[in-house]
Amino acid sequence: MTLDQICTQILARPPTPHRRLVAVAGPPASGKSTLAEEIAAALRAQGETAAVVPMDGFHLDDRLLKMDGTQNRKGAPYTFDADGFVRLIMALQSQEPVVFPVFDRDREIAIAGAGRVPAACKTVVVEGNYLLLDSPPWAGLHDKWTFSIALHPPVDTLVDRLKARWAEHGKPDAQAWIDTNDMPNITTVLTQSASADVTLSETPT
Repeated sequence: MTLDQICTQILARPPTPHRRLVAVAGPPASGKSTLAEEIAAALRAQGETAAVVPMDGFHLDDRLLKMDGTQNRKGAPYTFDADGFVRLIMALQSQEPVVFPVFDRDREIAIAGAGRVPAACKTVVVEGNYLLLDSPPWAGLHDKWTFSIALHPPVDTLVDRLKARWAEHGKPDAQAWIDTNDMPNITTVLTQSASADVTLSETPT
């Protein structure tokens, strides 16, 4: 399926009720951010107002993870402010501007109030690992998506991309992190998510 075909399917869906909410879900390093930005750009090229909202702004701060004893599993479903993310998705169904946090990977922190969806925006592309997860509170989002896309590249491809990502960010013991953290999260996404409208093994062109 091409990018143009995806956009055609998105635009064929009516807003629910005031905006189209498009989910781009997939495991770590599957290309969600890239695809979300490409979809939004392609929609804008067709005259549609579109914005991208990443789920990563809802990472819990490392200080809270240390208190909870879960810092070694950062990125797992329970290390996000999932309830806050659900509230954001509900707010995106309004006709109002919506402000959201953005994650700074270089500093490993979420920055509050760093992104905004304008009131006039009609299509919001939301990207994140757990948008289709089949456990609460994530499962409560399933019927909020106007259209959903799952990216499921081969696991070997995901591992290679993760190695490159952590090398770029200078992460010590990157292989151990992939084995004990990223791989369990990949398995969670691939085995515990609901079906999407479209499932892709690679980012379309």
